[in-house]
Amino acid sequence: MSEEKSRKPANTAFKQQRLKAWQPLLTPKTVLPTLFVAGIIFAPLGGLFLYESDTVNEVIIDYTHCLNANSTPTPLDPSLYSYKFTAEGSGQMYAPTVRFVPNAVAGEAGVCAIRFTVPIDLKTPIFLYYRLTNFYQNHRKYVKSLSYNQLHGDVITATDALSSCSPVAISPDNKIYYPCGLIANSMFNDTFVVTFVNPPGNAASYQMNFSDKDIAWPADKKRLATTSMNPAELAPPPNWQKKYPRGYSAEEMFHPQDDEHFQVWMRTSWYPTFRKLYSALREGTLQAGTYEVNVTLNYDITAYGGTKSIVLTGTSFLGDRNPFMGLAWIVMGCVCTFLGVVFLGWHFFKPRKLGDHDRLSWQQTSGTGP
Repeated sequence: MSEEKSRKPANTAFKQQRLKAWQPLLTPKTVLPTLFVAGIIFAPLGGLFLYESDTVNEVIIDYTHCLNANSTPTPLDPSLYSYKFTAEGSGQMYAPTVRFVPNAVAGEAGVCAIRFTVPIDLKTPIFLYYRLTNFYQNHRKYVKSLSYNQLHGDVITATDALSSCSPVAISPDNKIYYPCGLIANSMFNDTFVVTFVNPPGNAASYQMNFSDKDIAWPADKKRLATTSMNPAELAPPPNWQKKYPRGYSAEEMFHPQDDEHFQVWMRTSWYPTFRKLYSALREGTLQAGTYEVNVTLNYDITAYGGTKSIVLTGTSFLGDRNPFMGLAWIVMGCVCTFLGVVFLGWHFFKPRKLGDHDRLSWQQTSGTGP
């Protein structure tokens, strides 16, 4: 006869919930010093963070409607750009200008030439971002529309693609889109070239060495690999047709581990307004003078009701220019200090009589009284 197994938990302190616990007693002697110490620490740190944010130089220029401009440079409205520099410099500041240069080939994207001035020398690294608004990368249907197995290089079936990448999964000729899904299909594809227009000494204009290498997270690079599927079974996403007009072949294939712009785009944003890194100038100095960014207008953000901008910025030990963290710490420090003063006054003018801690039940010794 087999012995019946018991479902009773073992007689241990953990399984019988007899572990010792500690619960702080919130008294004026503990609460008031805590509030004042928090205020003394948070407010100065917030001021330091805010100062570091203000030391970051930044240029933001909205070029959404550059397609409607003409070939003559047109100054932008002040609402469409922002200059933030740590010093005035000796150079004269001008409003950015834009002009549109149509492509001589019919059906091909034109170029938006954005010209602006930098009044002071900027130390590297300098980062070039594109900034989009009203683009909801955090939408549940959008975030789920991709196949991790496909991006890892695995073979997937049409059923797998339909379950993971709908509605951008299968082409009209029953080929699997590679990469499939809404995220890849909506990838930002404007291109940027930065030129120094008037170098010192009347030298000729030259293109700045902004590099698109090492702009993605190392973890994003490691998890991507070229698919092992037959190229004849695959098709580029609908919005990639200009990039791969003849489709895929053994000689012409998309390699996600080599395309860092793709890796940056696939890391979706939490917010509808976001910026993503496009390239970086990591050596030398961005000298004071006039610069021109030539943007090939491939991406129609107006289809989403949003705007697109270029952002040229430096960095601090906290990252790019963002006063939110510093302001949040300052506000938190002020709130803690204010509450400390209120509670101190309350305790001074109207103190509350506290009970004897020794009378608490867990402080009593076991046994019967007299």
